Amino acid sequence: MNVELVTKSDLENLRDSLIKEMRSIVGLKADTKKYLKSSEVRDILGCSPGTLQHLRVNGTLEYTKIGGTIYYSSDSVNAVFDRNKRNVA
Repeated sequence: MNVELVTKSDLENLRDSLIKEMRSIVGLKADTKKYLKSSEVRDILGCSPGTLQHLRVNGTLEYTKIGGTIYYSSDSVNAVFDRNKRNVA
């Protein structure tokens, strides 16, 4: 029976690689359009419609409503990531 130990350094490396990959995915999607619809933002953030509504209501995520369609600037979506960074040590 093989036993592998996971060190703190291993977890930090995994965290760093996941953050880098998430940023590249968000960057690719956000850079292609200046404004995003709700469904696109939900895909980027990986959240439900209710969570997205909560982010709008509490002022976490800026939006513009034109007619019945809600638009988000890609800069606002990226700012949510930047404001919610956590330094896990």
